[in-house]
Amino acid sequence: MIIHTGEALIDFIPVRDAGGRTAFFPAPGGSPYNASIAVARLEAPAAFFGRISRDFFGDQLVQGLVDNGVSTELVLRDQAPSTLAFVKKNDRGEARYAFFAEGAADRRVLPGDLPELPQSTRALQFGSIALIPDPVGETILSLAEHCRGRCLVSFDPNIRTSLVTDEEEYRRRIARGVAASTVVKVSDEDLLWMSGSPNLEEGARSLLEQGPSLVVVTEGSAGARAWSRDIAVAVPAEKTSVTDTIGAGDSFHAALLAWLHHSGLLDTGAISGLGKDDISAMLRFAGAVAAKTCSRAGADPPRLSEVQTRFRSW
Repeated sequence: MIIHTGEALIDFIPVRDAGGRTAFFPAPGGSPYNASIAVARLEAPAAFFGRISRDFFGDQLVQGLVDNGVSTELVLRDQAPSTLAFVKKNDRGEARYAFFAEGAADRRVLPGDLPELPQSTRALQFGSIALIPDPVGETILSLAEHCRGRCLVSFDPNIRTSLVTDEEEYRRRIARGVAASTVVKVSDEDLLWMSGSPNLEEGARSLLEQGPSLVVVTEGSAGARAWSRDIAVAVPAEKTSVTDTIGAGDSFHAALLAWLHHSGLLDTGAISGLGKDDISAMLRFAGAVAAKTCSRAGADPPRLSEVQTRFRSW
């Protein structure tokens, strides 16, 4: 089981109505939420842990998990409202967000909510904007630190500085997330902010020094790279027609974990032993999944059948 924890929210995606005016279409979202659905669609076992509102948006979020085969056994329902995120896309389909989250249900996860992890747990995936506010931020970090050494821990910081009021504390939290993790997946922009170095290898190795076994860096249309202690790998991006980039990073992260699951390598010890060919195959698979996500509107990751024909190793 791959457990995902963090924000579950409603993305309001811009669309044009018949009169050419901008309207907004509500769609379930949130980085770890998206990743849980992507993992399940790639036929790996997924569960979501967090608080989800009892309002009708929350019902939509829970139904999205159920419809895609994500376990909701660890979901807690809450009377507080759902977080809302309004999306603005530029000419390249790249998304920017305006969040409305004060007092929202997904921010109210408490230390006492932490579950007894199922015996089937093989990985924890966490990160994104849920690390910024309390109590949810401290709760999730405590869970990640508890899981370190017990299962594979995978972290996507998904840096959102526009939401941060205390940068020093935020940097401390990101550092704790890195130190708790086996795998860290970052964008090139995230890595620049985290390390301060414009050199990707230098930045990635600075993260490796903090404890992870593998750092994966996405570079948009330039592809992806990965570094372990002894190996460096780069793969080009998949060619695709970009509708938008919503959920692309989440589906890439999910695909890394799904590839490890299907390859029998979803294990802390196995990560440090991955060879160059393994890492390259994993990045190519994740790139194909992300490209398919970018080819359609919103966070709509592909099913395994849409990409598996090109990856015959399972």
